[in-house]
Amino acid sequence: MSNPSLLILAGDGIGPEVMTEVKKVIHWYGDKRDMAFDVSEDLVGGAAYDKHGTPLHDGTMAKAQEVDAVLLGAVGGPAYDNLDFSVKPERGLLRLRKEMDLFANLRPAQCFDALADFSSLKKDIVAGLDIMIVRELTSGVYFGEPRGIHLEDNMRVGINTQRYTEAEIERGARAAFELAMKRDKRLCSMEKANVMESGILWRDVVTEVHADYPEVELSHMYADNGAMQLVRAPKQFDVIYTDNLFGDILSDCAAMLTGSLGMLPSASLGFPMANGRPKAMYEPVHGSAPDITGQGKANPIACILSFAMALRYSFDQGAEADRLEAAVEKVLADGLRTADLIGEEGVAPISTTEMGDAIVAALDASL
Repeated sequence: MSNPSLLILAGDGIGPEVMTEVKKVIHWYGDKRDMAFDVSEDLVGGAAYDKHGTPLHDGTMAKAQEVDAVLLGAVGGPAYDNLDFSVKPERGLLRLRKEMDLFANLRPAQCFDALADFSSLKKDIVAGLDIMIVRELTSGVYFGEPRGIHLEDNMRVGINTQRYTEAEIERGARAAFELAMKRDKRLCSMEKANVMESGILWRDVVTEVHADYPEVELSHMYADNGAMQLVRAPKQFDVIYTDNLFGDILSDCAAMLTGSLGMLPSASLGFPMANGRPKAMYEPVHGSAPDITGQGKANPIACILSFAMALRYSFDQGAEADRLEAAVEKVLADGLRTADLIGEEGVAPISTTEMGDAIVAALDASL
């Protein structure tokens, strides 16, 4: 029986730095838990543009379609700001999502006890926070047509179209309901049904799907109110399901409840392949952070936790995902912090490499 396959696309900026620490964890599972992965590596984003003149080479896209999971670091940077829109680094990421049909983006927001004081919100508001945002990822305003910039009465006009079919809404809703069934059985659907026809359809379809999940408590909320509630009383939520644009915004808002974007992983899941596993890509929520690239300041935890999500959702290794998440929690409880997590005077930050080594040591201690 062949090993599960994993394609690593480290990307740009701090992507290669944090991915180096993930590779240590992957190697640990091969050495200590007899869980070998067939790992291949390729380029995406600016790194791919530098070599191929495109943010995602067709050969890389073909590899991504064949493997059990893709693990991506980050894309983008100021060196590529003046490129044509069609070849900007982010277009490589969007192509992966679209052509792999990764329609359900899972973004957990969990506040570790050791970091509850680090959030910009009061400790009692965020302590124990554990919510999951399910963002529809392959449709909506980021992909709708018509789009573009054109002249109208000698004035430039920018157009983006919010477009959803009921099938696109339904498949994401089913993913969200399935997750809710495995959690606290509460789902809040967020849209703007008060001002958008797509929001009316969204609410109708989610309500129809709910009939197949009667055990789940379903509520609806306008997305702007959802943003307010996330910073007012975030623990009222369990699973949130929302569209591509609102999900982009709300998940970043939820990210800061935990204290740092450097802490949050994500999973993007699609339809099952022949082996029954869903097509999947895992990536940290943070960007390429060009301002700290190469300085050893990057926090690798989000990327490491993204691999934990791969263990859980792509490789059916929930217990090992729990082990890795517990190792991260232990390191934080021991007081180890990268620069983005320093909130107290007199606490010295550790480097990217030291954080990766500490997590591997915590894994060793778990045996």
